[in-house]
Amino acid sequence: MGEYKLLDRIKREVRRRNYSYSTEKSYCQWVVRYVRYHNLTHPRDLGNRDIVRYLNYLANDCNLAASTQNQALSALIFLYEHVLQIPVGELKNLKRAKKPKRLPVVLSKEQALAVINELDGVNQMVLELIYGAGLRVSEALGLRIQDVDFDYRQITVWNGKGRKDRITMLPDRVIPKLENHIEKVRLLHRTDLNKGYGKTILPNALSKKYPGAENKFIWQYLFPAKYRRRDPRTGVRHRYHISARNIRRELNRVSKKLDIPKRVTPHTFRHSFATHLLQGGYDIRTVQDLLGHKSLKTTSIYLHVLNRGGHGVKSPLDEN
Repeated sequence: MGEYKLLDRIKREVRRRNYSYSTEKSYCQWVVRYVRYHNLTHPRDLGNRDIVRYLNYLANDCNLAASTQNQALSALIFLYEHVLQIPVGELKNLKRAKKPKRLPVVLSKEQALAVINELDGVNQMVLELIYGAGLRVSEALGLRIQDVDFDYRQITVWNGKGRKDRITMLPDRVIPKLENHIEKVRLLHRTDLNKGYGKTILPNALSKKYPGAENKFIWQYLFPAKYRRRDPRTGVRHRYHISARNIRRELNRVSKKLDIPKRVTPHTFRHSFATHLLQGGYDIRTVQDLLGHKSLKTTSIYLHVLNRGGHGVKSPLDEN
């Protein structure tokens, strides 16, 4: 069926659109599963009924979550419409996996600060940014040096969920530690440059628009990894950002140590950020902007207090 040739076409199209490497891997994996499910039949010889049959199989026989089924659907739509140039159209008789309605897990302010204070170093700074600025863990780890503006006390998040850019606050508490940390990153970058390394990976559009920018300090990750590794797309050996796996592991350890009776993840601190701002009387639309939610309905899940409005938002991290 020319599986590898098809996968190469998918990769080229994903990279042309500047999608993340994780999206590239996910799309390729779903296409491979789809083709194998249909006994190695090439996708161009399959139609809407075959797409529906496979997605229903995922929902009914594999009992996958709604988000996972949606991921598979997105991959197949991308394959047909952007790679094979075949319109998908309406998918009749598609049985969508039910997405359970769950309230977010929220820590009290005391619990959130207790966990943060139990951490140290980079892990602590990352959690302070997630809780103090409402970032997703991927957004916090993906920050570049130039995304942090100490003069205006703000953080710029580029290409967040939904490919949206936004600005959120920079908590006062974390500023001295961040300034000291950035100087350490600067020294590390100089060392890498002296050894013939120091290049970072930029999206294709930026690398073309700003040639040579990959060597600049301002484009380096705010939280670089301890070791250099080879980028699977370009072959360039560089420092990627640290892994979220270590942060999750530390959170699990600390929450058990503090005997917190909740499942604590990095995203719990983003939920807590939103809830504590609303409890503090800030307007829900202000919180929506800080979180980067497209719909107010998404933000309203945190709303258990009156909307009293608010200007000059102060981070909950700085209230104590």
